[in-house]
Amino acid sequence: MTLVIGLTGGIASGKSTVSNMFKEMDITVIDADVEARLAVEKGEPAYYKIIAAFGREILKEDGEIDRPILGSIIFHHAEKRQLLNEMTHPEVRKRMMEQVEKAKKNHEKVVVLDIPLLFESKLTYLADKTILVYVDNEIQLHRLMARNHFTLDEAEARIRSQMPLSEKVALADAVIYNNGSITETKKQLMEVLINWKINIE
Repeated sequence: MTLVIGLTGGIASGKSTVSNMFKEMDITVIDADVEARLAVEKGEPAYYKIIAAFGREILKEDGEIDRPILGSIIFHHAEKRQLLNEMTHPEVRKRMMEQVEKAKKNHEKVVVLDIPLLFESKLTYLADKTILVYVDNEIQLHRLMARNHFTLDEAEARIRSQMPLSEKVALADAVIYNNGSITETKKQLMEVLINWKINIE
């Protein structure tokens, strides 16, 4: 029996840190962001749909999609963003579920779906259990400013564009509080896995 864990968090909450801890334990992590990039590569089904909808001017010289140009189009137009999501999301989900099935065939104990917008996109049905990586607002703000060299206004705008972490707490099966050291975060993760009766050799 393979347990599928949905891992999520907010921007600069430390989700990647926890994701890496799973990888260090030799647990398969399927990253939605990576799959989203692969799903729109040249030759993929979504690639042709995107060109048909947005035109060839979004392509680079080598024929690959120019992500910054496409991003600038959808950032300002909600309906175009919705259209892009409708083309790419089914492909991303399909790619992720194929890997989950492979992990199950290999009798892996655990597989992790790393999905930034797990709750917003209503994808919890893909997982048996969910973990939220939580961080206090002040710490989140400072980490984001330090990491991305954002001004306070820029950092606040990015955080505001997502569902507040405080609202996600009630939706998650387990919460890892990432305000302290990496050691404290790892300890919490191990406690969650023990509670869920997952033995990591």
